[in-house]
Amino acid sequence: MIALKINGKSFDLDVEPETPLLWVLRDTIGLTGSKFGCGAGLCGACTVHIDATPARSCLLSVGGLTGREIVTIESIVENKNNPVVMAWIEEQVPQCGYCQAGQIMAATALLARHPQPTDADIDREMTNICRCGTYAEIRSAIRKASVLMSRG
Repeated sequence: MIALKINGKSFDLDVEPETPLLWVLRDTIGLTGSKFGCGAGLCGACTVHIDATPARSCLLSVGGLTGREIVTIESIVENKNNPVVMAWIEEQVPQCGYCQAGQIMAATALLARHPQPTDADIDREMTNICRCGTYAEIRSAIRKASVLMSRG
């Protein structure tokens, strides 16, 4: 049994310790917001937060995550007043939407570390791939979320 804390809830899971977190989230628990994109940690569609740090869940084995705080997109979007989610909607970021959960997770972590990020901060930390090319909209949404956050 593997004990995990995901989105503030405790789970005792009968899975092998080497099982990737992404498969546990999607197939065992039913949290399908994190997407499988490349399986190599390159695209970021599977991004979650581990102890408030963005991480690619396709690369993480659940055996090493006991006692860590795992947060998925489901936890972020349940708050309809989340500044990042509001900015994403206002700036009409998604095209196909496949990468957007990972993008939002990366942007949320970026803004937690840099509430008023520079272009250099955004370029350095937003490493997720968007096949539709919505990078300008993503940058605009991050800037808008920063403003929304500063207003409280």
